Amino acid sequence: MKRIANQTFDEERALYGQKGIFVTDCRFDGPADGESAFKEGTDITAEHCYFNLRYPFWHDTNLVIHDGEMTELCRAALWYSRNVTITDTNLHGIKALRECDNVTMRRCDIDSPEFGWSVRGITMEDCTARSEYFMMRSDHLQFTNVTLKGKYSFQYIQDATFDHCSFDTKDAFWHARHVVVRNSVVKGEYLAWYCENVTFENCRIIGTQPLCYCKGLQLINCEMVDTDLAFEKSEVRATITTPVLSIKNPRSGRIELPEVGQVIRDDPDSHGEIICKRIGSCKTGGCA
Repeated sequence: MKRIANQTFDEERALYGQKGIFVTDCRFDGPADGESAFKEGTDITAEHCYFNLRYPFWHDTNLVIHDGEMTELCRAALWYSRNVTITDTNLHGIKALRECDNVTMRRCDIDSPEFGWSVRGITMEDCTARSEYFMMRSDHLQFTNVTLKGKYSFQYIQDATFDHCSFDTKDAFWHARHVVVRNSVVKGEYLAWYCENVTFENCRIIGTQPLCYCKGLQLINCEMVDTDLAFEKSEVRATITTPVLSIKNPRSGRIELPEVGQVIRDDPDSHGEIICKRIGSCKTGGCA
């Protein structure tokens, strides 16, 4: 590979269309304020580099980024690229990853609104993220030990697995399909409305009005904390290990739990079975 080291680039398309290059200890910054430094490249490695300009990695194939710094001025850093590995890198510009295929990220710090839209195949391990609309409309996600704080995350995703993660994010997993979340903490309001075939296993779920209007929903040995008005109009099978504040009008299925403060059945189409040891109150009955 051609080696490029210890240089500063600020011109438009500085390394456009390059093939087989190893770029190390370089800066993409300066008064020319040029965009699209690596556009349309193949077999590129960028190591220990600083990115302070827009759109550096568009339409690239076989890309490795290691120990990089992408500032908030590095907008839309990776779009339309495939076979990408990013390690030990800060991605702090808006819309940092979109419309990419086959992405692996490890030990990265993400501070990027609207990150990860329409990505097809991403593995993320040991990463932290702050974002709104994180990973929207992406598919084939595999996350392990990822910590996220934001809003409107994982909406419209498909075919995803999350393990040992911690998510503090409202309106997460709306319209998600074919998702498994294991051994994780999920905190936030209005969790997973309108989802289909989503399973939470050994999870801790925190926040108001979770899991409504769902189809094929499963909870396996989950804790639910400060959860009220749960499961409204949902098709659900659940085993819950903690008391729940209130359950409202589950459409069908079976919910097992040690205690529920209130069961609300004011919808004639609510036929979900609730099995618990103690009912605090029940407006219209229908609890075992």
